[in-house]
Amino acid sequence: MAEEQVYPPAQVYIDGLLGRCPRCSKGHMIRGLLTVAPKCEVCGLDFSFADTGDGPAIFVMTIAGFIIVGLAWYIEVVYQPPYWVHAAFFLPFSALVCIGLLRPTKGLLIALQYFNKAEEGRRES
Repeated sequence: MAEEQVYPPAQVYIDGLLGRCPRCSKGHMIRGLLTVAPKCEVCGLDFSFADTGDGPAIFVMTIAGFIIVGLAWYIEVVYQPPYWVHAAFFLPFSALVCIGLLRPTKGLLIALQYFNKAEEGRRES
């Protein structure tokens, strides 16, 4: 009978935000910008359970919306720049904020799925 490897309790929020494996805290859970790895290269955890759907995008749009609209409102009230200045600054800023938040948000949601043993709902027959 094979002995199972015992893993210490992970820091699920930190590991998720950094894109590390939620079980061993060493391997990578996300490759590239948003691609979920097939499994952890250190402990072998299979990431086929990971299905975040549109969750990361919704959270990022909400958070980025508060940041960007609040900053745009502040700049408009205090400095009153022309509209082209708003467009020249806030279009690239919006893209950077959204892209910068997507990977950590996706990692966090996958880590929380693992930690809470979340799975697709099923009907009782």
